[in-house]
Amino acid sequence: MGELIKNSKRVHLIGIGGIGVSGLAKILLHLNKEVSGSDNNNSPIIKKLRRAGIKVYIAQNEKNINKNIDLVIHSQAILPDNPEYKKALELKIPILSYPEAVGEIMKEKRGIVISGTHGKTTTSGLVVNLLKKLNLSPSFLIGGEIINIGNSGVGNGEFLVVEGCEYKRSFLNYHPEIAIITNIEKDHLDYYRDINDIKNAFLEFSQNIKSDGVLIYCAEDKNVKSIIKKLKVKKLSYGFSFSDVICSDITIKGRKTEFKCFLNGNKLGKVKIRLWGKHNVLNSLAVICVGIHLGFSWKEIKKGLESFKGVHRRCEILGEKSGITVIDDYGHHPTEIRSTLKCIREIFPNRRLIVVFQPHQYSRTRFLLKDFARSFSLADKIVVPDIYFVRDSLIEKKLVNAEVLVEKIRKNGKEAIYLPTFSEIVEYLCEIKKKGDVILTIGAGPVDKVAKEFLRRI
Repeated sequence: MGELIKNSKRVHLIGIGGIGVSGLAKILLHLNKEVSGSDNNNSPIIKKLRRAGIKVYIAQNEKNINKNIDLVIHSQAILPDNPEYKKALELKIPILSYPEAVGEIMKEKRGIVISGTHGKTTTSGLVVNLLKKLNLSPSFLIGGEIINIGNSGVGNGEFLVVEGCEYKRSFLNYHPEIAIITNIEKDHLDYYRDINDIKNAFLEFSQNIKSDGVLIYCAEDKNVKSIIKKLKVKKLSYGFSFSDVICSDITIKGRKTEFKCFLNGNKLGKVKIRLWGKHNVLNSLAVICVGIHLGFSWKEIKKGLESFKGVHRRCEILGEKSGITVIDDYGHHPTEIRSTLKCIREIFPNRRLIVVFQPHQYSRTRFLLKDFARSFSLADKIVVPDIYFVRDSLIEKKLVNAEVLVEKIRKNGKEAIYLPTFSEIVEYLCEIKKKGDVILTIGAGPVDKVAKEFLRRI
């Protein structure tokens, strides 16, 4: 652990209600720190933190910061004009960002960091489940809620599992023993110049791996492969062919996916996961590589994979009523949308698929507009509300809107409609619903509210 955190008794976290920062707060509490924090909104996460003994202020105010605080940690969403941030500067209290603080804690742990444009959360969840099933008691900080486990946990073991985000090069703060790269694509173009800039960030991250560590990477991804040859660290590859760990005979049986696994041409065995789609087969192969590197038996790895129940908002069936199946997913990138739709089509062939997609960020929508418009080819009808406004400038907000996306989708031959609010969408779905429909809400914003309200109404 870094000296700054080790020597700090009282720690205050700005933006403590966020998924990552709330998990960090629990780890700090476990390290016998006096933890406080602030957030602009109350939430179930805040209630849990208070029950754990953490003092949480609702609304960020300079009065929450005093000279008795030894360290201030802030979420990536906090800007320098934040009153608590400014007060900490005025009082000359040391300040760390969330990834900087996690990186400090990782120094005394066996870090496992999962990175990539897609698949990070599910892969992280699989790793956590594997370690927990083997009674290794990991600590973990990931970007989604593992079913029956949660998004974060404080363990007594030596492992710390972290979902490493590339936005603003946050993951460069981590020096893991094991690093996974699931894939590399264009994203966060409000920060990165182009795909080469993104690839260079992943290359730099890979160079942070400890000398006795390993890089586990997907050999199916051309952008990942292009940076691999520049690295001297030990590597383990996975994919459908020409990799250290490969799979074959992928079949979907009921609501599970079954496949055979091989290591360097030698059969490991067959596994059946409670996840859909080839993308989740790849995520599972990454975790098999983790197990192999750590010396686990095939029986142990198989147990970890097959007992995993998934992550909330990752192709999650919320309910089935009146012959209608309602699914929710977190996908917010064109590749993720295509993978999810393909997966649903395989499970529910010949059923009408209605997709409610809430774009996430104006900048992402603008930069990837054509790709988004093409990503709905497997849907029968697409409904688009207003874009979820987060992290963008007001100038960016003026450059694109949901109606432009709807028009582009229509030009690709698909039926699409713009309805600005969730309430209008729920009314529309209730009007057009038919027995046998599959309704998917998808996006990184709160679009799952549409699915839940629709289920309540029917």
